[in-house]
Amino acid sequence: MSPARVILNLTPRLQAQVTEGRVPSLYTHIHDLISRRGGTVGFGPPRWMREPDGDLHVIDNAQIPGPGQLTAATAYLDKFWHLDPEGVLAHSRIRNRVFDAESVPPRKARLYYKALRERFVVPRISRYNQPRAVQAVPDGAIAVFLQGPAPYVAGQAFLDADTMLRVVAAGAGMRPVVVKPHPLFVEDGRALIAALRADGLPLIESLANVHDILAAASVTVSVNSGAAMEGFLHGKPAILFGQSDFAQMVETVRNPEDFAPALVRALATARPYERFIYWYFGTQCLWLDDPDLDRKVLAIFAEAGFDAERLGLTL
Repeated sequence: MSPARVILNLTPRLQAQVTEGRVPSLYTHIHDLISRRGGTVGFGPPRWMREPDGDLHVIDNAQIPGPGQLTAATAYLDKFWHLDPEGVLAHSRIRNRVFDAESVPPRKARLYYKALRERFVVPRISRYNQPRAVQAVPDGAIAVFLQGPAPYVAGQAFLDADTMLRVVAAGAGMRPVVVKPHPLFVEDGRALIAALRADGLPLIESLANVHDILAAASVTVSVNSGAAMEGFLHGKPAILFGQSDFAQMVETVRNPEDFAPALVRALATARPYERFIYWYFGTQCLWLDDPDLDRKVLAIFAEAGFDAERLGLTL
């Protein structure tokens, strides 16, 4: 029997990035890892579900992979990835794992947290391009981050964006509500904000750098945005209006009446951000610069039933 292949099911843009080696990614690393060890790598279009065909399929951003399939996506911060048999982001296996703060080494967590702050917060960089100029943001604001259609299409949101903004505005008390459109859907976000402002909601639109908003904010609000994770690097609590794989660190709102008490809890509850960031990114995700990345990727492949022997790899 011929060895199984690794098939990268990617969009044409992502496939080009792999074949041309232009952008570091987990897909590029997998391609090079398998090729270097004598295996065979192929490409296919991204698909959510397919019947097993004897090969291992790594599918970009699939919601519910099937047998013989893994799904992959960037895990909120640049160079961190999910590679998962169940899903990515809100659907990743991490959602069912227990975060035990007491089991995390405090010094290691502190150094790891400091390193990520120096990598993302100090230079004010994020996954998507951000303005370099500093823009004023009201102190103590509730910072709402819009996300475009993805969490709604995936069925992860408990309330639609219009309702979410109305609920936050109604429950904000004296706190200003700053709303940032998603960088990939700016005009859609601006249109929603303008419509609600026309209805009398005191929303403040901001296109400022996400880190400037987070530095000034008292709390973040989103469906399940990576901005909540970035907020943890600023020591800011998060309220989510949807499913996530880091629900143990946030307040979750499922119904409009849940927001007011969630805001009180979010602002009053101390949370172990350093230890959680280390646990989540340092032990649950893959990191492109990890010297042990090959072993971790191959272990996930083996867990899916495709060990080195089945893939025809030399070790």
